[in-house]
Amino acid sequence: MDADLKSIASARRAAESAFEAYRQFLGMEPAQVDAIVDAMARAIEPEAKRLGELAVEETGYGNVPDKRVKNLFNALSVADYLRDITTLGVLWRDDNTKVAAIGEPMGVVAALIPVTNPTSTIIYKVLSAVKAGNAIVLAPHPRGIRCGQETTRIMADVAEQMGAPKGLIQCLDEVTIQGTAELMKHRRTSVVMATGGPAMVKAAYSSGKPTLAVGAGNVPCYVHASKKDELGEVAEMIITSKSFDYGTACVSEQAVIADQSVARDLKHEMKLRGAYFCTPAESDRLAKVIFVGKQAMNPNNVGQSPESLATQAGFSIPPRTRCLVSEETEIGWQRPLSAEKLNPVLAFYEAKDSDDGIRLSHQIAMFEGWGHSSVVHSDDPGIVAKFAKVPTGRVLVNTPAIMGGMGYSTDLEPSFMLGTGTWSGSITSDNVTALHLINIKRVAYESRPWRDIYDEYGE
Repeated sequence: MDADLKSIASARRAAESAFEAYRQFLGMEPAQVDAIVDAMARAIEPEAKRLGELAVEETGYGNVPDKRVKNLFNALSVADYLRDITTLGVLWRDDNTKVAAIGEPMGVVAALIPVTNPTSTIIYKVLSAVKAGNAIVLAPHPRGIRCGQETTRIMADVAEQMGAPKGLIQCLDEVTIQGTAELMKHRRTSVVMATGGPAMVKAAYSSGKPTLAVGAGNVPCYVHASKKDELGEVAEMIITSKSFDYGTACVSEQAVIADQSVARDLKHEMKLRGAYFCTPAESDRLAKVIFVGKQAMNPNNVGQSPESLATQAGFSIPPRTRCLVSEETEIGWQRPLSAEKLNPVLAFYEAKDSDDGIRLSHQIAMFEGWGHSSVVHSDDPGIVAKFAKVPTGRVLVNTPAIMGGMGYSTDLEPSFMLGTGTWSGSITSDNVTALHLINIKRVAYESRPWRDIYDEYGE
C-alpha cells in the first residue's frame, strides 16, 4: 500500500475511533474533565526538555532551551488559564432576562500541527480540546511525526488513567497531504484547528468543515522617540523575542521601524546585545539563503541559527550573535527581507517622524502579515492610539511580541493559535482557546407576553 493510501486509512480509523471515544466522554462531570486536563499538564512538565530535544532532532528547527520554554508555557500558563474558565454546563445565567447559556462540546477536533512548533502546539491543542469536552486527532507535519506521537502518548496515557476513554486523544502515524485532507473532511470530524503555512490554511478552509485557521504574520515593531531613555531595554525585548527559538514563531518581530531621532542609538543598543547589522551585499546574499524562487521561504533554512545563515550566505559574524539585521528602505517582494522570516533575521527602517513610522508599520502589516500582530514602543498614549489603527488583531505595547502575543507578558488569553481575522481570511482575530471549541446553547424563558407583538406591530 502506498503512503497516501496508508495515511487515508489511518485518518479514517482515527476519526471513527475518536468519535466513539467522544460519545463515551459526553456527559462526564466538568470537575472530572478539569482533573484530566490538570493531570495531562502535570505530566508534560517534567518532560518539557526531552520533548524539546526530540523536536529539534527530528525537525532541525529551533533550539532546545526555547522549545522547552514553549512546552512549559502551554503546560503551565495555558493550563492555569483553562483551570479558571467554564466550558461545560451552565456558563452564565441572567435572571432578569431569563436567559442562560450552556456549553456543549463540538465533537471530534482535527488539529493540524506545524513543523515549527510540533510539541508545544500539540500540548496547547490537546489541553484546549479536552477542556471543551472534545476528542482530538492530531495531524503533525511529516517532519514532526515522532516527537508529535511521543507528546500525544504522554498526554493520552495520563488521560486514560484518569478515566478518559481510549482513543479520545490520537496522533496520526502515517501523514501525507491526502491523509490530512481525509481527516479534515471526514464525516466524524466536527471542527478543524489549522496552524501552519498559507497552503495548509487554505486547504483547511476548503475542507467543508467549520475551521479555525490562522494566517502568516509580518509583525512591524515601531519604536517612538518617547522611548529615548529606555532604548537598551527596548533593544533587549526586540532581540530576545526575534531570536527566541531561532525565530520560528510568526508572532515575533519582523521589522523594526525607529524614529529618526532615536534610530542611531537604538542600532547601537541592539549591537551591544547581539545584533549584527549586515552590509547591503550581505543582506542580498542572506535573502537568497532564506527565500527560494519567488515569494517562498526555503524550508531547510527555517529556524536556523544566525551562524548557520551567515555561513550559507558567505559572510562571518561575531561570536554570540543573536540575530541578523538588514537595513531597508523599501517594502515588497523586490526586497524579500521586508517579508515574514521564520528565522532570527530582522528588517530595520528609519522613519522621519511618528506619522512616517506608523505609515511604514501599516505597509509592513499589509505586506504578507495583514491581521496578525504589531508592536509599538511608546510612552505617549496619543501615539499608541494612532498606531492602534494598524490592521492587526493584536497591538502590543511596550512588550516583546512573542511574550505579549501569546499572552504571557500581557493579559491576552494564553494561546499558541493567534487568529488573524477576516483581514487574512481567518474566522477570528482572537487568541484561540477552549472557549472557541464549544457550542453555546441558550435556554430562554418567555419574558414578555407573546401576544403583545400584535398590539405593538399590528395595524
